[in-house]
Amino acid sequence: MKVISTTERPINLLQIIGAAVVGGMETYVLRLLEHLPHDRFRVTCLCVSENHFTSQLRDLGCNVHVCPITDEPSWQSIQLGASLIRSEAIDVMQAHLPNAHSLAGILSKLTEVPALATIHGRYLHMRDFEVHKLTQTNISVVAKTAYYQALTLGVPSGKLKFIANGVDTEVFRPRPRSSYIHSLIGADPKAPLVGFVGRLSPEKGPEIFLQAASMVHKMHKLPKSCHFVLIGAGSMWDKLKHEIADLGLDNHVHLVGLQHDMAKTYSSLDLVVSTSFSEAMPLAILEAMASGLPVVATNVGGIPDMIAEGSTGLLSSVGDLNGLAWNISNLMSDESLRAAMGKAARKRAVEKFELNTCIDQTSELLMSLTQGGYRSERGEFKAGSSVP
Repeated sequence: MKVISTTERPINLLQIIGAAVVGGMETYVLRLLEHLPHDRFRVTCLCVSENHFTSQLRDLGCNVHVCPITDEPSWQSIQLGASLIRSEAIDVMQAHLPNAHSLAGILSKLTEVPALATIHGRYLHMRDFEVHKLTQTNISVVAKTAYYQALTLGVPSGKLKFIANGVDTEVFRPRPRSSYIHSLIGADPKAPLVGFVGRLSPEKGPEIFLQAASMVHKMHKLPKSCHFVLIGAGSMWDKLKHEIADLGLDNHVHLVGLQHDMAKTYSSLDLVVSTSFSEAMPLAILEAMASGLPVVATNVGGIPDMIAEGSTGLLSSVGDLNGLAWNISNLMSDESLRAAMGKAARKRAVEKFELNTCIDQTSELLMSLTQGGYRSERGEFKAGSSVP
């Protein structure tokens, strides 16, 4: 039987993805798989259902399989995962979300294939910690808050890696002003626009954005032509639509749904606002910064590490609605300050959050987990694997 070292062929990577909603985790996975060196990785994906996300994965050349991935892994998912590891000669797994981590931990124990769980939240979920302790999986985090929490809980530093999210600064860059969003809402192309970009779900606080918009509108510091737009979709859509009507803001606040050309979308905006109650390292803020936009945000999770207060944007505490409204109003009434902050935001994104850095670090981590071991073309694991 021929034995093939991972130094002589691409590494076979299994991605286990625990959800398929439109959000930061899915965007992270798509960008990672798009930019991983194709000559060094061959990717198989295990997903929860068929949808637009799985179509996008296949468009990237991934081999995609579907089965339920629950908090309590079913025999169906264990059997399929183990079969994929054997048939595809998988060298390493990467899991996203606690349910996927649970499955990856079990599969790792059964097959001796190393598993990496990437934590996309501001903290480790207790399930992630329990799976790590029981199965000795490796953990990477996108937020420093999660890194230090993991160390405090007792995750060994050799099993833990902080890799900040990154943004493609070639795709997201300052562009000539666009009237793209203006055309969707029927606004004057010169009208100033304040944007909320994210999933319309409770943790993102879109209703706080509406309340802040109402307060700013009543301050009379901004021209009546100023509009507020919510860009995204989610469970709160109908509730937000009713609240906009109740606040009498139908002519000034607009739900525009998901936008697939986000680079063009950002070029329509003057300011991006994040009102989240909980965040790790939101991609929307990175995209806005790379696009040359200042950001007003709540100071939760990894956001204070992203925004240089007073230089690239302004921060307020969760629940400080007055502070949030004043920050929006002050920036929107000072074009020169917005321009200066937008320029500084772009510079910070390029210097500290370039996507290539994130991809390189993740690639190196995945490769390091396979070093010292190799798999046969039939999928059996050979002795000598060393997992840090």
